[in-house]
Amino acid sequence: MKPARSFRPEVQGLRALAVLMVAAYHIWLGRVSGGVDVFLLISAFLLTLSFTRKLEDGKPLKLLRHWLHVFKRLLPAVVVVLLAVLTATWAFIPQSRWPDVLAEAWASLFYRQNWQLAESAVDYYAQDHSGASPLQHFWSLSVQGQVFILWPLVFAAVAALQPLLRRWFPRSRAVSHRAMLTAVFALVFVVSLAYSIEQTASNQEFAYFDTRTRLWEFALGSLLALVLPYLRPGRILRVVLGWTGIAAMLACGLLLTVDRSFPGFVALWPTLAAAAVIVAGQSGSRFGVDRLLGSRPLVAVGNNSYALYLWHWPVLVFFLLVTETSAPNLLQGLGIMAVSLALAVATTRFVEQPLRRWEWPDVRSWRAAVVIASCGALLALPVTAWQGAIAAEGAAIAEQPRELTPGAAALAPEYAGQPTPEAMIIPAPAAMNDEWADIDGLCTGDNVPTDPLLQGCLQNEEPETVTKEIVVLGDSHAQQYMAALGPIAKAHGWEVVTLLKGSCRFGAESAERNDECNEFNKASAAYVMEHKPDAVFTVASLTHVSAPFETEVPGYLEGIKPFTDAGIDVVGIRDNPRFTINMPECVQKKGAESPDCNAPLEESLAASSPLDDYVGKVDRLHLMDMSDFICGQGTCPAVVGNVYVYKDDNHLTKTYVQSMIPMFEERLLAATGWAGR
Repeated sequence: MKPARSFRPEVQGLRALAVLMVAAYHIWLGRVSGGVDVFLLISAFLLTLSFTRKLEDGKPLKLLRHWLHVFKRLLPAVVVVLLAVLTATWAFIPQSRWPDVLAEAWASLFYRQNWQLAESAVDYYAQDHSGASPLQHFWSLSVQGQVFILWPLVFAAVAALQPLLRRWFPRSRAVSHRAMLTAVFALVFVVSLAYSIEQTASNQEFAYFDTRTRLWEFALGSLLALVLPYLRPGRILRVVLGWTGIAAMLACGLLLTVDRSFPGFVALWPTLAAAAVIVAGQSGSRFGVDRLLGSRPLVAVGNNSYALYLWHWPVLVFFLLVTETSAPNLLQGLGIMAVSLALAVATTRFVEQPLRRWEWPDVRSWRAAVVIASCGALLALPVTAWQGAIAAEGAAIAEQPRELTPGAAALAPEYAGQPTPEAMIIPAPAAMNDEWADIDGLCTGDNVPTDPLLQGCLQNEEPETVTKEIVVLGDSHAQQYMAALGPIAKAHGWEVVTLLKGSCRFGAESAERNDECNEFNKASAAYVMEHKPDAVFTVASLTHVSAPFETEVPGYLEGIKPFTDAGIDVVGIRDNPRFTINMPECVQKKGAESPDCNAPLEESLAASSPLDDYVGKVDRLHLMDMSDFICGQGTCPAVVGNVYVYKDDNHLTKTYVQSMIPMFEERLLAATGWAGR
C-alpha cells in the first residue's frame, strides 16, 4: 500500500505548533519544550514518505541531485541568519567571545554545531556562564543535516539489496521495500534508543547533542511513515488521538525537567504525542484537532517555521545582552516573538521562496553546487577575514615589551611609577579561552591513581631529581595557582600532582557538598594517605557572589587533619573574589576605569580573613594570603598593571597569576619554611 500523496495541512500546523512551543519555552520559561524532538520526527516522516514513494514507483533515487536540492533550499536562510548574527556580534558581544562565535559559525555552516557544543558541554572549564551563544540553536539543524545525508543512503542500500533478496526469496513479503525499510528503521530505533538511555544517564551533557542519541527519533518518524497507510482509526478515535497528542506535547516541557533528562526515554513523550497527532490525520470531524492545525494561521506559521526557528534564538539572546536582563517579561517576550516572526516571513518570502522557484540550478547538478558554494563563500570570506584580524591583534598584544604590562607587580609597595596607559591590556581578548593554568599531562608511573574517580589526575613534568612531592587538591580555584606553583616547582625540583574536580572545594564530608563531590574528596584524601607526599596544596577559604562574601571551607580542618597527623605539610591559600558579572567583558564594554569593573573590597572579601580562624588549630598547616596582590586601594579591579585579573566572573587568568610568581614564591617559602630545607 502506497502512502497518500496529498498535502498534509495538519502536519504543517503541527510543525507550526512545535516551533511556537520552542520559541515560547525559550523566551518565557527558559526551558526545553520537546518541540525540537517533534521537528526531528516530522522531518524524517516527510523524507521517508518521499523516498518510499520513489522506491515503490521504481524511480531512481538520484542521491547527489537530492542532496544538492536539499542544501540549496536550506543553506541560503542559514547564511542570512549567520551573517546577521555576526554583524550583531561585532556590535554587541564582547571581544573575548568573538572566537567562539566565529568557530560556531563555521560549525553551523558545515552542520557540525552539535558536536561543537558537545565538546564544550562535557568540559567544565569550557562553560561560559556569562551569556548564551547566539548560535546555540543550530545544534538541531546540524543533527538534521547529518541525517539528511545518512537516511538516503539507507534507502539506497535497501534499493540495491532488495532485488538480490527477491531472487533468493521470490515469494516472501519480507523482502518488499517497505518491509525491509521497516526492519532497518526498527533496528536503528532500538539500538539508538538503548544507547540514548545509557548515555543520558551517564553523560547527559554530551548525550543531548550527540547525533547517535537522536537517531531513534528520526527512525520513529520513518516507521510512522511506513506503517501509516495500514493504520485506519475511526473518526472518534482520530479525534481522541489528535487532542490527546496535542495536550501531551504542550504539557511535556511543563511537567518534565527535559533539559536534564533528554534525549533518553523521556523524549518518547513529545515524539509519541506528535505521532498520535499524525495518525489522527484528517479526522473528518468538526471536533478534530486537524481543524485547528489545518487553519490558515497555523499553516502560515508552518510555512515559515524553518526561518522562525533560525531567528527566534539570536533575537532573544541579543535582546537580553543589550538590555542586560536575564529574562524578558510578557510584553518584551511578545515583542521578541513578533520581531522573530517578521524576520522569518521576510526570509521565507525574499530568500527561500525565490531560490526554491529559481529553475536555473535545477537544470544541472553543477549549477546547484555553484549556488551552495556561493552561499558558503558569502559567509566564509568575512569569517576568514575576521579571524585573521583577531590573530593579528593577538600577535601585536603579545609582542608588547613586558615592562608595559607588570600585572600584580604594580600593586607591590616598592613599585615605582604607573603602568603605561597606552599599552594594550594582556592577554588579548581572543586568547581568554587559553587562560587556564597549564598542567603538563596525565599522571604516570606510581602517581597513577587506582580509584577510577581520580582518572583525571594530572602532574607536571617530573624533575630529574625530585626534592619534594606536592599534591594539589580541590577545584578550579586550586588549579589556577598552578600558573605560579608549576614554574616555582620546576625551579626547585618539586614534583606536583593535581587531583581536581570542578566546583568541589576540598574538605571533609559535608552536607553542603553534593554526593559526587564528597566521594571525590574521600578518594583524593585516600590517595594522599597512600602516597604520603611531602605537602598538600589547597584553597582554604570560600568566596561567594553575595554576602557573606567569604567563609571558611566546610569541613576544611577536619579534612586536612589526617594529613598533618601523618607528617604531611598542608598549604592553605586564601580564595579570590567572585562577581556577578564577567569581568573582562565588563572592561571590553565599559572600559577598565568603569566603577562597574572595579568592585569595592568590602563587597568582594571578608573584612577579616577566614584563614585567621585556622591559626594554631592544626600543626603543619601553613597559610598564604595573596589578596593584596589581587585587590588594592579598597577595590578589586578587573585590570591591574595592564593585565586582565580575571578570565570570567571568578577565575584568575594564567597571565595574571604568572605576574604574581615572585611574590607567590616568597610567601610560599616564608610560610612553610621550605627555603631553609
